[in-house]
Amino acid sequence: MTDEANSARITGKVQGRDIVLDGRLSEDEIRDRVWWWRAPRPASGDQEDHGHEYDSSRRDVIATLGGYYEVPGDPGTPEGGELLEMLYAELNPDG
Repeated sequence: MTDEANSARITGKVQGRDIVLDGRLSEDEIRDRVWWWRAPRPASGDQEDHGHEYDSSRRDVIATLGGYYEVPGDPGTPEGGELLEMLYAELNPDG
């Protein structure tokens, strides 16, 4: 119970969708939630996510303990990789 109470919680708004990252998540789980429109299948089973194209006119932001970070459109870029590593480290402080 104390793990749940002390677990990190990261929020954001990405491509018009509110996202929440909490608890211990793998890098794949983080990637699928942050870059949800790139995920091979929607996590919630919603069919509306299929066919979503990245809209670069929106500012996608993640709020962490360290501040606000812009989410790049592609997790495969160096910026996307750095953001993914930082989110993973914050959600999994014990490694």
